[in-house]
Amino acid sequence: MAKLSEIEKKLAQMFMLGFKGTELSPGTKSFLNEYQPGGIIYFAQNYETPALLLELSQEIQNTRAKDMNLPLFIAADHEGGKVQRFRKPFIHFPEPVVLGEINSPKLAFQVAEVMANELRAVGVNIDFHPLCDIHTRASNPVIGRRAFGTDEETVSKISSAMVRGFIAAKTVSTVKHFPGHGDTNVDSHFELPRFEMSWEDMLNREIKPFAKAIKGRVDMIMTAHILNTAIDPVYPATLSYETITNKLRKELRFQRLVITDDMQMDAVAKHFGEEEMIALAIQAGCDILLYRNEENGHRAMDTAFRFLKDGKIKAEQVEAAFARIQEVKQRVLLPYVEPTMEGLSVIGCAAHQGILQQVLDKKSLD
Repeated sequence: MAKLSEIEKKLAQMFMLGFKGTELSPGTKSFLNEYQPGGIIYFAQNYETPALLLELSQEIQNTRAKDMNLPLFIAADHEGGKVQRFRKPFIHFPEPVVLGEINSPKLAFQVAEVMANELRAVGVNIDFHPLCDIHTRASNPVIGRRAFGTDEETVSKISSAMVRGFIAAKTVSTVKHFPGHGDTNVDSHFELPRFEMSWEDMLNREIKPFAKAIKGRVDMIMTAHILNTAIDPVYPATLSYETITNKLRKELRFQRLVITDDMQMDAVAKHFGEEEMIALAIQAGCDILLYRNEENGHRAMDTAFRFLKDGKIKAEQVEAAFARIQEVKQRVLLPYVEPTMEGLSVIGCAAHQGILQQVLDKKSLD
């Protein structure tokens, strides 16, 4: 591929992707150097030990374009309970519903700090947590005990406390899955959840935790691949201009980063076309498109570069997204401080064990 133009470099910043292995293969390293995606997401397949993960993060950051002086986002799903990519010695907190049952914003803040400090030690600067989803529907197969509770007040209180904890620990704070995945009965990994709820009803319930997080100056919101026919009868939230731009950006006044949930999930991948949904997500107002593997991410970036040349993706859309990406990276990640092997001692340390024990003690009292 020819050397990226300035606008292509900005478009590349709009992609985050995963890859296989605990070290960079020559092919992956070459791809990162050439395509310059703005972020990487880790999964369990990337983890063996903290030291190896730290070395991997350092190598990834060394591929970044020096002329832009922007570190890569490096993300992971690190919620506690069943959704945690890195095993021991990382502290493993119980599933998030436990924090909702304890109902202590102070402890939730401390849990977020522990998570952030341990992740930062291995070079991870984004935790896709907390959930602002309310576990509204008991039959929901994907949220369940990942949510802090079944009522808006608890979810708002605990998720906002965790956002403050991540911000205090100098990590990119993120909430998910807008506009709320709790009132669905289908898993969006496998099918497109459909429901109908008026925006007014959503404002009174599902949206409240997100609105509180926005007031708390959260850096990033992840979308849900769900179709609410009352808001947009055709497109799920991730691909919906009405949902992302009109509702989230304009009405709720959120001007920071919007990232998609994994674009390879069947909820969107099976219904909207592998190429078409790239343009739709960007036109809807999403700043970062997430792909769980390198092959699909590579193909998506090629498509996006072609769409940019063809005018299907507008330069002004790219400029607006890049401005938001740059603002968060500069504010949270710069000046860039490379994590060190000495810093790994924080993972599973006595102080962190103490926070975990507080959670377990209070859990046993409930």
